[in-house]
Amino acid sequence: MSLPRIAVDAMGGDEGVRTMISGAALARRRHDRFHFLLVGDQARIERALEAHPNMRQASEILHCEDVVGGDEKPTQALRRAKTTSMGLAIQAVKDGRAGAAVSAGNTGALMAMAKLALRTMPGIDRPALAALMPTLEEHDVVMLDLGANTECDPRNLVQWAIMGAAYSRIVTGREAPRVRLLNIGTEEMKGTEELQEAAAQLRAATGLSLAFEGYVEADKINRGDTDVVVTDGFSGNIALKSIEGTARFVTDLLRNAFTSSFRSKVGFLVSRPATELLKHHLDPNNHNGAVFLGLNGVVVKSHGSATAAGVANAVAVTARLLEESLTERITADLAELGEARLKETRSNNAAATAK
Repeated sequence: MSLPRIAVDAMGGDEGVRTMISGAALARRRHDRFHFLLVGDQARIERALEAHPNMRQASEILHCEDVVGGDEKPTQALRRAKTTSMGLAIQAVKDGRAGAAVSAGNTGALMAMAKLALRTMPGIDRPALAALMPTLEEHDVVMLDLGANTECDPRNLVQWAIMGAAYSRIVTGREAPRVRLLNIGTEEMKGTEELQEAAAQLRAATGLSLAFEGYVEADKINRGDTDVVVTDGFSGNIALKSIEGTARFVTDLLRNAFTSSFRSKVGFLVSRPATELLKHHLDPNNHNGAVFLGLNGVVVKSHGSATAAGVANAVAVTARLLEESLTERITADLAELGEARLKETRSNNAAATAK
């Protein structure tokens, strides 16, 4: 059975059309149920498709020559939402021509356009950017927000916890994902007032499909004993860049060490299976595909520097979210939270009347 079409902003990213089409083609070779709406310059897309005959029968082209620049301000990009490949890909989701959109373009512009066109879901004040990161265990950890909101309040953190848990249930299969708030310590008295209030609300909430387990420090994010890490976008983006930078540092350090002498080169040959596994595990392309959660539609952000394999992974993430009905899951969980709060209010009112 075919999935709804995925709109691909073919002009976004550092490499543009060639890499985006190659990535989509790779994803389709792995899963022939994928169909695409390729948005961008038709001539360039058709040239790229010549190398991928498996894509022709599964794709429609929406011609567009205008592109959102990588350093363009979101406010500027919004004015051209109806003429750019990014804007038209998102509009296709709103109009029902596609079930989801994928872009490797400007993150701020993508967020602004998606929020304006699709609007936030009922019960969500602000959407959040969520991504998967590797851990020492078999499953990845979901982390949000990673830069969409530099400031937030306790209500936002609670909403993001619910959305992150819904996403985690899809990728980990856990019925009640373990959720923690990113903090400077694990003690209950640590952290800002916003964090402490959000923690109190999550502890008190009942009926949610998650297990709130308090706080987590940044050095424990990738240990594997947490399924969802929730934080504001400012802290989350810093943590993400720090983790990615450390991964590149370790990879480069090993490369330098193994090429420093003849003995080191021999050691590299002996340990190559282990180092290749490490390289695969740390490669951001294998975890590519950040999701804007909380919108009335699925929008996925690919790394601007992603390879074709990375784009294929972002497409696969998008398809899985469509298949597993992420938006509907979040809606149901928010309804549970609303019911729990209503019951709590009624209980408090009844207790007050009894007094």
